[in-house]
Order: sequence, then structure tokens, then C-alpha cells
Amino acid sequence: MIEHVDPFIGTAATDLPEPQGLAATWWWPKPQVGNTHPGATYPFGMVSACAYSGAYPTGYGLYELNTEGVPPRLYENQIASGFTHFQQSGTGAIRKYYNYFRVTPMLETLDALGTTWDLTDEQAEPGYYAATLSSGIRCEMTVGPKSAVHRYTFPADDDARLVIDFSMGGLAIPYGSTVPLRAHLGTLGPAVAQAEVVVEGAPLAVHLECDAGDWRQLLWYDRRLMQGGTRLDFDRIRPTTLRPFGLMWRGPTEPGQVLELRLGFSLRGVDQAEENLRADCGTARSIFDTRRSDSARAWESHLDTIKVETQNSSRQTVFATALYHSLIKPCFAPDESPFWPDDGPFVFDICTMWDIYRTQLPLITALFPQRAVELANALLSIAEEEGNLPIGYRMAKGADRFSRQGSALSHTFLADLCQLGLRGIDWDWALCHLDTDLRNSYGEEFLIRGVTNPITHTLDIAFGYLCTEKVARYVGDTQLADQLERLARRWVNAFDPETGLLVDSSFYEGGKWNYSFRLIHDMRARIELAGGDEAFTRMLDSFFGYGADPVKQLGERPSVTELSAGYALNRFEGLNNEPDMEAPWAYHYVGRPDRTAEVVHAAVDNQFGLGRGGLPGNDDSGGLSSWYVWASLGLFPVAGQNLYLLNAPAFAKARIDFGCQELTIDTTGFAEPEPGGPAQYVRSATLNGEPLNDSWLTARELHQGGTLQLELGPEPSDWGRTSRPPSVSRPNPGQESIAMPSMDQTG
Repeated sequence: MIEHVDPFIGTAATDLPEPQGLAATWWWPKPQVGNTHPGATYPFGMVSACAYSGAYPTGYGLYELNTEGVPPRLYENQIASGFTHFQQSGTGAIRKYYNYFRVTPMLETLDALGTTWDLTDEQAEPGYYAATLSSGIRCEMTVGPKSAVHRYTFPADDDARLVIDFSMGGLAIPYGSTVPLRAHLGTLGPAVAQAEVVVEGAPLAVHLECDAGDWRQLLWYDRRLMQGGTRLDFDRIRPTTLRPFGLMWRGPTEPGQVLELRLGFSLRGVDQAEENLRADCGTARSIFDTRRSDSARAWESHLDTIKVETQNSSRQTVFATALYHSLIKPCFAPDESPFWPDDGPFVFDICTMWDIYRTQLPLITALFPQRAVELANALLSIAEEEGNLPIGYRMAKGADRFSRQGSALSHTFLADLCQLGLRGIDWDWALCHLDTDLRNSYGEEFLIRGVTNPITHTLDIAFGYLCTEKVARYVGDTQLADQLERLARRWVNAFDPETGLLVDSSFYEGGKWNYSFRLIHDMRARIELAGGDEAFTRMLDSFFGYGADPVKQLGERPSVTELSAGYALNRFEGLNNEPDMEAPWAYHYVGRPDRTAEVVHAAVDNQFGLGRGGLPGNDDSGGLSSWYVWASLGLFPVAGQNLYLLNAPAFAKARIDFGCQELTIDTTGFAEPEPGGPAQYVRSATLNGEPLNDSWLTARELHQGGTLQLELGPEPSDWGRTSRPPSVSRPNPGQESIAMPSMDQTG
């Protein structure tokens, strides 16, 4: 699978063919750009490395700050002033832009630091990035879990330089730069140095070694060399007092002369940074090729967890790249927490849980269950030390926890792990944190009034209680479980029985229609509240644009009038954004999996493609790409409910490695999908030879592996029409029935 990955997909403004059919009626409110970068990464690694232009939001590329529509350009060509470390992946405006420790190979004097050069001959593959600067210097980089290795090939020059700027970070947009609060830099000997900078509350350390030969090693401050200096210390830095500072090597080069730079990183000081470099790269010099091969093998192992069969190389590339983008974040950094002394799991760049909890976290759980356990324990450690389960978590502490976007999302992830029976988590202790967290922030108003605003948080918290109830029953605390179950019924207070939609409220990046079709834990009661199956189906049909005219998408810098008119369409956001990404599967709950097939087919075949403009919107740390992975496989996880909904896959055959078991998804009657072409429908199904009349499987059933055989056809059958996925008021056979909720706001 690794040979099909194209890390450049999503790095530029959306440039997909004109959408056809249903997809032409969907309206995109958010930036039309994937916001990915092609830099060197390691699966769930701590470090990335990429060319730096200062563009929004990853530091790579062409664009200004943008929050909706076509992104305006900051530059006309791909350029770089050097190569930085720690990039976001696909996110939008999160005000945390990393890009630390810029490395710049130069033929000019130090005064030219910050100059940009055109990038040519760019090359990227998992674990590797390369480009040639217009100065003629070939630049390559690879990374390990906690390290980066650079290799520069110089042309002939009398006085070349390799410069590292320890003072910079962030982006070249207004208020986008990162100013270190403190910094300490020193040389330890020829071609060896260490530094630590405190950036946005995180003490980030680096140990450096360079194969510089007889080149001179010099510290510099404010672009002036410190002859004979061996140390720089800055205890207080303000934006007005910051002057650039760093380290450089300089000397003559022969044509094709190569310099290798190795960097180990840590959030626990320079000594641990050196240990991390040794663990990743050993002690040998000229380690670049070995490190690159090791990273490629790690990627190959991760990407081979799913294999698809297709004769269409373009679709193979789109799928492989989506899987790749799904496995870059979060950043696992064991024994690296800078905030508490205990060793153990530490994870950052969970950016943001709101974007990934429905698609990417279930993918990690399915493919890498032990990683999921490690992430769960990291989340519980955060709760232990900081008093809350995070909605988003980055390298440093901070007040911005994405609280507007959602509540109680870690509960969904932990409930899935509990229901799968994964070992390695103290579920009694987890229950304490889950229960306590529900009473924080919006949860206090929810307890007092039975509802909280924004109204979507009412749904979040009610579902959080349902997820926590699962854990309480698992550990045998039935008294607490009964209390939680009653509180979970308060989801009903979020809906208006007159309209069947959510009540009026403010909504984050959407409107009431975008949030009204999420897959809550009592879809049976929710559909009855909307007037029953037929009424709910009509609402969904309107939302997905059945019978509607094509819409015009936003351009650059759209006006308030344009945005208001678009939101007034009450239309599906077409995977340009995440609030309604699970809504296509709501049709399953009214016995219309054929409608799901049509919507998903339109999305998979119109909204994703090849090239830099191949994504319809921000990839959001893999949240969007993992949606594509699931949808292409004909599966969709109902997060927190131990449930997968089935649909026609986009490949004739696929194999999924669930850690200990393998599932084969095989089809008969399969036809290669085409944009604008007809959808395919599941006409019948078997699991391990036994007829499967339901349109869903439990996660336990799926993870046990075997063969899921799907008969496909151009016309729908009665498959999936007579049964409904379980709701708390219509559970699976053998489960205890739970009474329908009332409108009582006291629970």
C-alpha cells in the first residue's frame, strides 16, 4: 500500500472535477483546502519535518489565513525559507502553529536568513520529504518517532552555511508567530550542540549532531556571529525584545558535498533528547538512509493493515493516501509529559476530538487496539493531572480546549474500548474520571436544567452519560449506572417536537439541520419525535438535496450575505466540514440503506480525488480521511455504541487486520464506481456463511474476523428494510428494554 501514497494530496486549494448528481447540491461553508503538508512523518510519531514558507496553517504551501471559501494566496509559487519541525496535519484555525527549529542551508551570508527560495523537484513519500532550492541545494529529510535527520547536498561554493534558527516558530501571518519565553543554547564540542526553548508553555529540547567535517561551528545572535561563544541564555523574552538567535556551520563545499544533521527531541530536557536520538538513530554517522528505511518499514506495516483490490490506480492512490493521513496524528510521546513527573503514556495533537472521535479514533481502535489503550490511558492521565478529560490536547497546556465545539467526547472513545473488552485500562478509575468530567463546564447547567446551550452540548452530555453508563455496568456499579441511564434520556430536551429538529440555538460551523441527524443512542425515539419513518426520511431527503438544484460554492473572501444564504439552504456540508459527516447513515434507522448507498456513493466519487487539490476541505488530523477509509470499505462505526453500519463498498474486495483477526469483505456483482454513475446497493449479505439480514454488526462481531460476503446490484432489494439498528428503546434481542424518554427536564 505504501507505494500508492501521495502525501501532496490536500496541500492546495480544492481542485476536484465539477460534482455531479446529489453532490452538486451540497454546500461547502468552510475553507476549500485540505491543509495537509507533504513533510516527513512517522506513524503516530512525535516529530514531522517539512519545507517552511510560513503559510497557513501548517507552515507549508501558499495560503493566507482563511476560515471559509477559496483560500486566498500568500505566495504564487512553492517557496521555503528553510525546513521546520512539528507541523499540524489538516487542521484549521487552532492558533497553535508549531514549526520550530528552522534549518536553512545557504550560500549567502547570515544577513540573508529569512530569504525564500523557490522549491523544485519536490518528492514525498511516507517518512521522507525532499526538494531542491533555487540556490541549487538539494534538501532531504526523514524522521523517527522522536527524531529528525536532514541531508543536504551542496553545489560548489567558497563559503556555504547550514543555519539553525532556534528563535522562530509559527506562521508568517498576522499574530501567527511564536515567541519563545525562555531559551538556552550551548555547544558541547565539534558539531554537537543542545538547546531548550519554552514555547507556549512547552519546554522543547533538542540535541543536535552534524557531520560538518572541518566546517566552523558558531553561535549567532541578531544575525551577528559570536566568535568563540559557546552558550546563549535568555531568561525573559518578549515580542519586542526578541532578536533571532541560533547556531551555524560554515565552510567551503565541493560539488555534491553532503552534510547530514541529526536532531533528537524531548519535552523533558536535553539529556532525554540525546537518549531519544540514540534510540531512533543509534551512534553511527551517515544514518540518513537507514533511518529512512526504518521509517518506511514502519509505514508499510501500518498501511498494510488494510488491503483493497482494484484495477483503478487512481482510486488506489486516493484510498492509500487517506489511510496514510489517518495515521499521522495523534502524536504518541511516551515518557515525555513535561507537566507531571511520572513516566507512561503522553499524547498530544489530539486536534481536535470533535473532528476525529466519530471516524479516526474508531479506526485506531480497530486497527491498533493497543495504541487505543495507550491513548485512553494518556487521556486519563490528563484528567488525573488537569481535572478534565480533554476535547483537544496539543503539545502545551492552555486554556483553549475547544470547549465551544463539543463536550464529553472522550467518553465516546472510552466506551468503545470498554465494550470491546480491551485490557490494560483500570476501568474503575476511568469511571471516576468519566463521571466527574460530566459535571464540569456545560455539564453543571445540564444537571440543573436538563438542557444546556449551545444545544448540541445537550446531545453531547446526554450521550456522555450513556457511554459512562456502559462503563458503570461493566464494573458492576448498577446504582450509578441507573442514575446515568436516566440522565442520558435528557437528549430529548434538545429537540423541538413541532419541527422534529433541534431547538433554536447557536451552532458551531453549521446550522440546526447539520446537527439534527447525528446518530444518537435512541434513534427510534428520535425518529418518532420527528413524525415517524416517512417524515424523517423526507427530512433527510431534503437535507441531502434530493430533487434540489445545484448550488454555487463560495469564492475568495465570501461576504456575510453569501454565507447566510448558503446556511439557509439547510443542506449537507458535503464532507467540507465535520458536523454532519455521520448523517448519511441515519437512513439505516428508517430501513432505507439504499439511500445511504446513494449519498455515500456521491460523496466518495465526487468529493475526493488526486493531486494537491484532492480534498474537499480541511483534513482535520485525519478526521476527513478516515471517513473516506470507512466509507470506501462499506462500513461506518457508530462511535460509542459498539456498532458498525453496513453499506456497499467502493472496492470489490478488502482485507482488514483487526490486530488478532482478519476480516475479508468480498463482493459479487461489483462494478467499478464512476462519478455521476449509478450507486450500487447491498442486495444480500452473509457473515461467515450465515445469512445477515440486518444492516449492521456489533464491533465484537466485526473484530472476530472472518468473511463478510456482500451481493451487490444496480437496484436495491429488501435487505435492511425490515430491521433497524439498535436504540436504547429498541435494543438487540436479549438486551433489556429501556422505556421511552419523556420530556421531563429534571430527568
